[in-house]
Amino acid sequence: MPRPLLNLDLDLVRTFVAIATLGSFTRAAEGLRRQQSTVSLQLQRLEDGLGRRLIDRTPRSVKLTADGETFLAHARRLLDVNDELVARVTEPALHGVVRLGTPEDFASRHLPDVLSRFAKTYPAVALEVTCDLTLHLIERFRRGAFDLALIKRERLAEASGIRVWREPLVWVTAETELDRSDGPLPLVVSPSPCVYRKRATEALDRAKRPWRVAYTCGSLAGSLAAVRAGLGVTVLPKDMVPGDLHVVDGGPLPSLKDTEIALLQRERLSLPAQRLKEHIVGSLG
Repeated sequence: MPRPLLNLDLDLVRTFVAIATLGSFTRAAEGLRRQQSTVSLQLQRLEDGLGRRLIDRTPRSVKLTADGETFLAHARRLLDVNDELVARVTEPALHGVVRLGTPEDFASRHLPDVLSRFAKTYPAVALEVTCDLTLHLIERFRRGAFDLALIKRERLAEASGIRVWREPLVWVTAETELDRSDGPLPLVVSPSPCVYRKRATEALDRAKRPWRVAYTCGSLAGSLAAVRAGLGVTVLPKDMVPGDLHVVDGGPLPSLKDTEIALLQRERLSLPAQRLKEHIVGSLG
């Protein structure tokens, strides 16, 4: 029988968090700069020590068990405390500026806590965060405007970048019930090219549902205001739907593919930018 753990090995914990966050043993091994066999062995050691199975692994997917979900939340907090303590002792003088580009909707919902924890760990590092459409973020990243950039992308469509987030997309409206008339569905969308806009129009075309663009806006706040005013239906990640708007559950509208967020990095990162990259990858998932 394996000997039960009395103290957690943080190296094993970090490996588990990497697998859970990146959704793949291969990507976890790449991120940790280890062999995939080493990553698998470390997970097995952690599970044996806890006496609990944390991850169900199939040839096509990695899924957390109920124990794994519980362990993950606490494991992230444990690593945050460890990393902050180590950084305060070993890198107390770390300073500089890191330029980060991100879509507005993702920044407003998921980044505040992530960046707050980073700022507490490295108080002398200044963050310059720019919110824009993915098209503009990619263009500016290629011109050298950012050290790091979070972008929306088609699932596995681009080899560049590290996938850090995936979430279901849903149809959103101001009405409690969607108008089921046969007329064209009015859409509130961002300017082309936009991943959400493309997902919406392609899904409607496949379902042979007529549609029309009723309102175009590059601002999240502007788009939400248009939906609240009843100008049309929009598409949002499920976790970003405001409480005063309604998700269209199945039936009248076709299902949408998940959204995916990837992190781009410049070829040579400063130490502060490298630390932010590690923090973002470790925190999201």
